[in-house]
Amino acid sequence: MAFTLGPDARSAGYRLAAFDEIGSTNAEALARARAGDGGRLWVVSDRQTAGRGRRGNAWSTERGNLAASLLTLTTADAPAVATLGFVAGIALDAALRRAAPEVVASIALDGATGSGDRIALKWPNDVLLDGAKLAGILLEAERAPDGRMAVVVGIGVNVRHAPTDLPYPAASLAGLGAAVDAEAVFAALSECWCDAAAAWDDGRGFPTVRARWLARASGLGGVVAVRIDGEVTRGVFETIDETGRLVVRTESGARRTITAGEVHFGAAGTART
Repeated sequence: MAFTLGPDARSAGYRLAAFDEIGSTNAEALARARAGDGGRLWVVSDRQTAGRGRRGNAWSTERGNLAASLLTLTTADAPAVATLGFVAGIALDAALRRAAPEVVASIALDGATGSGDRIALKWPNDVLLDGAKLAGILLEAERAPDGRMAVVVGIGVNVRHAPTDLPYPAASLAGLGAAVDAEAVFAALSECWCDAAAAWDDGRGFPTVRARWLARASGLGGVVAVRIDGEVTRGVFETIDETGRLVVRTESGARRTITAGEVHFGAAGTART
């Protein structure tokens, strides 16, 4: 099966550059932006040899997983551009529910009665499955030749394989019983992105995106610890603010907003070492 755009994405003018193997889908999309590409371009591959994650970390994409980068051009300002990560989060959440419903709606693993919701969004840019990292999102932006901001939204999904050499647990769709391939996940993502991007509306609709993201947020209302340059802030994850910053009610009762940091929820958030 080959990568294809969903019908709504094609109708909305999105284009596709698909590769069997690539160094980095983000790098390819940025190169095309510098060459004057007008955006609405998906660059996609099921194997990526030189992918990267946040803070320059490597992000491996073994064959059968999904590496997808969307090049979009916008007149939105820098704070609004930064909220595109939340747009990607709600789009990917919806796509996974469409492409792999048998995993998402399966019975809760903790023995509770009723259906368990196994997929959640972790601030600022991860998607979790049963608390383990299933997907990551990376934004990169620079000024386009026409003066607009060229933004590349990179999305990596563990479809068939989950890396084992990480300092945190990772999961794959196949590992938890989903009979779905990267092509099907991408087709659903291309469709769901259209809805999420329309809601975002060049940043003007972020309140709508924010509400959707919070409805799917991991750890909301629970204990959280955020490490920033060696300093750890502990408290309760209250919300994200109108610019997407994490809002924590600290142990002293103060309210702190956090732009970036390493986040741990639950038992990991209460650990002192």
